[in-house]
Amino acid sequence: MLPIHTILHPTDFSEQSRPAFDLACSLARDYGATLVVAHVAPPPLALPTEGVVLGPVFEDTAELRARLEQVRPADPRVAVRHRLTIGPPAEEILAAAEEEKADLIVMGTHGRGGLSRVLMGSVAEAVLRKAPCPVLTVRVPLPAGAGVAGPAEAAAPERVACWND
Repeated sequence: MLPIHTILHPTDFSEQSRPAFDLACSLARDYGATLVVAHVAPPPLALPTEGVVLGPVFEDTAELRARLEQVRPADPRVAVRHRLTIGPPAEEILAAAEEEKADLIVMGTHGRGGLSRVLMGSVAEAVLRKAPCPVLTVRVPLPAGAGVAGPAEAAAPERVACWND
């Protein structure tokens, strides 16, 4: 059996990331592992020729940190830590996995394809390709009847993950 002591769960705070969070919590509970909930705020995009900054600019991360601290397992027995970084999501998730010595990454994916994927990229795919540990992806939406409950029900998810592209 794979020893799991630390589980990394990247989240973007969306409802679509909830199924992966629930699965990460169940696994952390069942393995007695620590759950590291991470949020990566994308850096602002600067256009050097125009001097224009696009995207969110976070002068104060207090609001993001407060929001991140609210992401907690329902089961108080699950040990949880929070991690907030700013940067390219896939790179920051991979760095977090290395620094936290994660044994497993549990993340969501929208499962986009075609032009949407080409234009937006895939954080989950980039993490899958370069992760230092196994990655469990939860595709959103989950198939009908695929809720996460107790240890018996969480035994064999179809194809599961938790970062939204």
